[in-house]
Amino acid sequence: MNSIRTLTLAMASMLAVAPAAFAQDTTDTAAGKRFAVVGGAAILQPDSDPLPGARIDVDGGTAPTLSASWYATDNIAIELWGAADKFNHRVRGDQGKIGSIEQQPIALSGQYHFGAPDKVIRPFVGLGYYESNFSNENIGGDGLHVGLDTAKGAIATAGVDFNITSRWFARADARYMKGDSEMRIAGQDTGEELTIDPWTVGVGIGARF
Repeated sequence: MNSIRTLTLAMASMLAVAPAAFAQDTTDTAAGKRFAVVGGAAILQPDSDPLPGARIDVDGGTAPTLSASWYATDNIAIELWGAADKFNHRVRGDQGKIGSIEQQPIALSGQYHFGAPDKVIRPFVGLGYYESNFSNENIGGDGLHVGLDTAKGAIATAGVDFNITSRWFARADARYMKGDSEMRIAGQDTGEELTIDPWTVGVGIGARF
């Protein structure tokens, strides 16, 4: 709850600042700028039933995020997005916490940004491919290491940019990643797959060049 409250307050602050700051910059334009970088933070929430029938749950986590985009036109962009640190997840069963795992996703997406570059509010959508590497799996405590293979699959993005100046902007976005991860116990394949299918909600500050 503290993580959600922090992100909500950060987004509200950016929304309050953006229109006034944009009005102060009338001598330049965002049109024609072909590169953008964004630094921010996101909450990542895995699927609520990652292993059907096993009665386990994986809690959400927070981490800083980074992205870099190249704009082929003022409306079409290619974005490389990823977590700058690992998301840490607590794994719970009927008896409470049974372990923890960490993951670090990275994704490449094509995006379409609606409207003219200098509009104060610019929504965008995207579709691409992601991979998420799992590490530090500590589940069960029975001495047998539980490992998770890298999850791979499609990622869908929806977000909105709030122009502050022709260079600076604030961003809020949501992303959904679809992909399973095969489980290994003591290095041996189990034939079972963990359905993580996480979504993220994030906010950030970006700059165009």
